[in-house]
Amino acid sequence: MVDHALADASPTVLWLDREDRPEAGPALGQTGNGADDAVDLVIVGGGYSGLWAAIQSMQDDPNRSVVVIQSGRIAEQASGRNGGFCSSSLTHGLDNGASRFGEDLKRIEAEGRASFAGIRDTIEHHGIDCDWHEPGQLTVATAPWLVDDLHASAELSRKHGYDIDVLDAEATRSELDSPTYHAGLWQRDGEALVDPARLGWGLAAAARSLGVRIHERTTMVGLERHGAGMAVRTDRGALRCGAVILATNAFRSPLRRINATVAPVYDYVLATEPLNDDQLAAIGWANRQGVADTTNQFHYYRLAADRRIVWGGYDAVYHYGSRIDPALDQRESTHRVLAQHFFETFPQLEGLRFTHRWGGVIDTSTRFCVSFGTAFDGRVAYAVGYTGLGVGATRFGARVCLDLLYRPDSERLSLSLVRKRPIPFPPEPIRWAGIEVTRRAMARADAAHGHRGPWLRLLDRLGLGFDS
Repeated sequence: MVDHALADASPTVLWLDREDRPEAGPALGQTGNGADDAVDLVIVGGGYSGLWAAIQSMQDDPNRSVVVIQSGRIAEQASGRNGGFCSSSLTHGLDNGASRFGEDLKRIEAEGRASFAGIRDTIEHHGIDCDWHEPGQLTVATAPWLVDDLHASAELSRKHGYDIDVLDAEATRSELDSPTYHAGLWQRDGEALVDPARLGWGLAAAARSLGVRIHERTTMVGLERHGAGMAVRTDRGALRCGAVILATNAFRSPLRRINATVAPVYDYVLATEPLNDDQLAAIGWANRQGVADTTNQFHYYRLAADRRIVWGGYDAVYHYGSRIDPALDQRESTHRVLAQHFFETFPQLEGLRFTHRWGGVIDTSTRFCVSFGTAFDGRVAYAVGYTGLGVGATRFGARVCLDLLYRPDSERLSLSLVRKRPIPFPPEPIRWAGIEVTRRAMARADAAHGHRGPWLRLLDRLGLGFDS
């Protein structure tokens, strides 16, 4: 069944596999702007982080000259490859936020809600056609021992003002029918779904409309001081500027502290052919919520606008030496496991085929959420480590970077989320060994009804983790 379902799956990203995908924009130097240009702000990275930084920078000061450079095409990496889940949480969920930033969680949650509303307002104001809708999220327990955790999570969510329902097995299956469900939580607010590539393309168009120059196919090769400012050296010339925002996320940075803070982890996804009326009726899903389960090796899934199921997660794969390579975007063993799990979850969809299979790299961190920093005496700012939650959190991350550069008195900078640094990953070969041991320990914990062995308990005490 798995062989049949995967036989014709194209090794391409569903969201990017579009005839109306925008053509690549000009590289540096192709429009009369090139080497030794002098601008106010250079943003390195054309994903969500960089695009949100560009838009908000122009909103702050319309006279500021802003350039975005992107080594490939806009939104072709994590921003165009993810599942399209947009959360108001800045801390990878309330549980993680409460354990790490408890004293500030109320303020952090307020910032997250405001940023979430800002995403919605920007989409509406600029008319971005990206299938934004807010059906909430359904979190499902796929084993009896996970049900108590759902009730604890619901209590914490209600404490922080979320509209959330606890569903028993029957009620959960009335929303989405799977024999694997034992209970569920339906959080009705603060969770949206979006077409991630269209969001990226729309943000780029919005940035250009505000006066931002975007140069695709332009790769940073160095970063250095230049007089009172900075110089960003690229493969097509240098840009002189007053300040720099590094929105490189999982990709190697000229700043060693960033490379120590994040580990590039590959996440893998499948997309089915569109469901017909009978297939959709067999599973329900009338409210079209985004869905995730609660195991350590979790799955996430949702319906696309054309009724395809996008199904991903489970494996978080790190390659020795923080290797990133387009050849790693495909991993047959993981795609087969994902397909097997899909039919275990929805046996009534036997015979459904997958049309797309892909992978992409995520910037994971030891605290599961974004962290911030500056370099070159405050001339450079960065936000990294979103750990799979960048669709929503990148707008806030970009806002903090701008505050670090231009608004040192901003109250946001006093948040523990901003001030505290994550514990770095160790150098190789300890990094690879530690991540592998952790992945295996997480799998054992899932198989042992959630019992966390000595290694995971040690990481808990140290405030360390690994996830995607």
